[in-house]
Amino acid sequence: MHYRIYIQGHLDSGWQDRFAGLRVEQQEAGTTLLVGTLPDQAALYGVLLQLVRLGLILLSLETSQAEGGEEVTQLS
Repeated sequence: MHYRIYIQGHLDSGWQDRFAGLRVEQQEAGTTLLVGTLPDQAALYGVLLQLVRLGLILLSLETSQAEGGEEVTQLS
């Protein structure tokens, strides 16, 4: 499953290892996008737990079957 996770504030790309290999991209709006593929829901929960432990604010979570896929589910 492909994920796009938006969080408040800017994170340096050095944090990428903490998020199961999701790519860290700073956005112009003062947010950070974590984007990439995770193997299962357990991996997603691990990323979300890491956000909580770091005190980061989750803005939205979008999923699709594959990168560039048409099916998108947005949770915000």
